[in-house]
Amino acid sequence: MKHSAYQYGFHDSVRPLYRVPHGLSEDTVREISAQKNESAWMRDTRLRGYALFRKKPIPTWGADLSHIDFDAISYYVRATDKPAHTWSEVPKKIKTTFERLGVPQNERKFFAGVGAQYDSEVVYHHIRKDLDKQGVIFTDTDTALKQYPELFKKYFGTVVPIGDNVFSALNTACWSGGSFIYVPKGVKVKLPLQAYFRINEKRAGQFERTLIIADEGSDVHYIEGCTAPTYSTDALHAAVVEVIAHKGAHVRYTTIQNWSSNVYNLVTKRARAEEGAFIEWVDGNLGSKITMKYPSVLLAGRGARADILSVALAGKKQHQDTGAKVIHMAPDTVSNILSKSVSFGGGRASYRGVAQVVKGAHRAKIKVRCDALLCDARSRSDTYPTIKVEEQDARIEHEATVSRISDKELFYLASRGFSETEAASLVVSGFFEPLAKTLPFDYAIELNRLIRMEMENTKQK
Repeated sequence: MKHSAYQYGFHDSVRPLYRVPHGLSEDTVREISAQKNESAWMRDTRLRGYALFRKKPIPTWGADLSHIDFDAISYYVRATDKPAHTWSEVPKKIKTTFERLGVPQNERKFFAGVGAQYDSEVVYHHIRKDLDKQGVIFTDTDTALKQYPELFKKYFGTVVPIGDNVFSALNTACWSGGSFIYVPKGVKVKLPLQAYFRINEKRAGQFERTLIIADEGSDVHYIEGCTAPTYSTDALHAAVVEVIAHKGAHVRYTTIQNWSSNVYNLVTKRARAEEGAFIEWVDGNLGSKITMKYPSVLLAGRGARADILSVALAGKKQHQDTGAKVIHMAPDTVSNILSKSVSFGGGRASYRGVAQVVKGAHRAKIKVRCDALLCDARSRSDTYPTIKVEEQDARIEHEATVSRISDKELFYLASRGFSETEAASLVVSGFFEPLAKTLPFDYAIELNRLIRMEMENTKQK
């Protein structure tokens, strides 16, 4: 059975209610803010972001971003008037899209709340009533700005400053949508919360802003997924994610991004962990033209911990430049980074990481492991680790391996009736087992199916 080149590459004939002209200017930023009926504070924040975006250089140290045409992109596309709270309220064509992606079905099976974003705006949002009664806030970020202005302003831009990098500045200028989560003290959200992000418009950008605040002793797991149609022109995804875990809180943030091959995926994701807090990033990257994404944790309180699992699958004409960053700022902090990448069909995967221990962070422990698997002689893997240590009693471990798919493994599987591509897909799925183990069962099955499809499609070409 042959599969299409990209399962989620279909395009919907949905006419947006409103879109700004292509290109970004100060007038465009003002127009986005006006369309959202925002306060002067947020409008001015956007304008500061725009000014910094114009001043900051495009990175040249990672993947090749020289072909991005910022003037060819529409920075705000609105498909609906406001978010719906039941699927029956979502416009029919948009609802059909999310049904094809399995979002409503997964909500019923796995999740305590779901948000769905279509282009620049969230079109659906829902949370279980029992969590609402416990004071859990799970809404889109635009709504949070209006309904919880003091909480929003207290944390917005505190982990990822406006001018952190050129793409965080761009996001600040034209952000729209995303998830806002607040979990009160001691509340444990037992089922995950999920958001799904879909780019539909041609030559469009998506710039969601996600802000998660876990108060003392709370616990939450957030899962996001992303797809887009396949076009001959490029699209841009430049999100910003900020996570704050207060004393003793636990946050797990899981991403499975499967963008089409025309998307530049340039994301800034960072968390701050206070005393005894625990942050987990689970970051799965499939698809896209270029991905540059390095989930980061600031270990700011004594005994804070961080686990980062970064997984990348780089196929034909793809560059996955991914990794992780940990900054140990307090004593007795612990971090573990596991990076796993697979390159096939001439694809390139790069691990780029920072492990830092600042003065005063006594007895910090860091373990970094990078495993790369090459499936053919045309593919490439690189590792760019940076380690900075300012305390003598820190313990740092770094291990890196690069290997090829074993001929013995392929021969064994072939002897059991598997084709060459099926055998290679099974080996890759086993290599990515640490990611699959963190997902709901049906999601793990879907991940393995996506891996198989990606490798089959490359083989067919």
